[in-house]
Amino acid sequence: MAGLDPVSLTADLIRCRSVTPEDEGALSILHDLLKSAGFDCVWADRGGVKNLFARWGDKAHEKTFGFNGHTDVVPIGDADAWTKPPFGAQIEDGVLYGRGATDMKSGVAAFAAAAVDFVKDTPPDGAIILAITGDEEGDAQDGTKALLAHMEHASERMDVCLVGEPTCPDVMGDMMKIGRRGSMTAWIKIIGKQGHSAYPHRALNPIPAMMRLMDRLASHTLDQGTEHFDPSTLAVVTVDTGNPANNVIPADCRAAVNIRFNDCHTGASLSAWLEAELVKIETEFGVQSDIQIKISGESFITPPGPLSDLVAKAVEAETGIVPALSTTGGTSDARFVKHHCPVVEFGLVGRSMHQVDEHVRVDHIHQLKVIYTRVLKDYFA
Repeated sequence: MAGLDPVSLTADLIRCRSVTPEDEGALSILHDLLKSAGFDCVWADRGGVKNLFARWGDKAHEKTFGFNGHTDVVPIGDADAWTKPPFGAQIEDGVLYGRGATDMKSGVAAFAAAAVDFVKDTPPDGAIILAITGDEEGDAQDGTKALLAHMEHASERMDVCLVGEPTCPDVMGDMMKIGRRGSMTAWIKIIGKQGHSAYPHRALNPIPAMMRLMDRLASHTLDQGTEHFDPSTLAVVTVDTGNPANNVIPADCRAAVNIRFNDCHTGASLSAWLEAELVKIETEFGVQSDIQIKISGESFITPPGPLSDLVAKAVEAETGIVPALSTTGGTSDARFVKHHCPVVEFGLVGRSMHQVDEHVRVDHIHQLKVIYTRVLKDYFA
């Protein structure tokens, strides 16, 4: 394929052991590549995390297209379970293997290659921004959020943004994301009174109270879904007393729940519901309680319109498939970008992301570059 090879670039990035929040040279590869192509590159590091901001074109331009992505990856897990070197970028039978092959070094390589070739071959009347972080797979507090803070301070602006996360469930082109569900976790502690299991009347067992609470939370229907979102879900992810003895009623019991919620709710409204349910349990069982809540992101949506149409038409032109507009899946950095400008996500088939022997088809990386190039051409046409 003519121009910058996104597969070779993906392989170079995979060889960097950039397990979040370490960079190990991944962003420097992109920095040098983009700088040599005429992009103005700025490091927007924060909290020990490396972040790269790159812009081609004058920031005074009225039309600015942005790409967002990350080069950090999750840990490899059991190294012995891998049949290919996790950071070897080995290609076999048209498939590239390695941690980050799908999520999402290939996506970053594809949009970087598309942007470099595009400004070289058909310099647009506008600007292109690439905002790439090394902190997406972790707490994500010093990654894209830091890039957006830098942009605000420097009076930089994206008019629209495409996040290169893997979005297709089964077939290249079958899905793009126009929003995401919110996500929150609650850690709950029920406090009773320790005692001998032969004399339960002298103790206050926190376990029945916790079981009642977990049953109520898990069996509660949060909603029926909305126009663009599936029904919200609550999952009990742990219940534990840390009690090794069979003749002791424990003093306390701990549990955690994770909620993925749609636009019927906010993190605040769900927090208030959890707290109210906990008060009921305290009253019914005479226990005390504590709750700690972390809201990872609110639900959001970029309503179908010019941006989603632009990307969908490019995907259909190159794959023959009209992508479904979805809000399914976990969280992504689009939840931060949505405060800045309209944002959608489109990328590769994500079936192997975070798995042992993570891999991607080589032809899909080339195809993704072509799709991103068409998006740029159509946007600046």
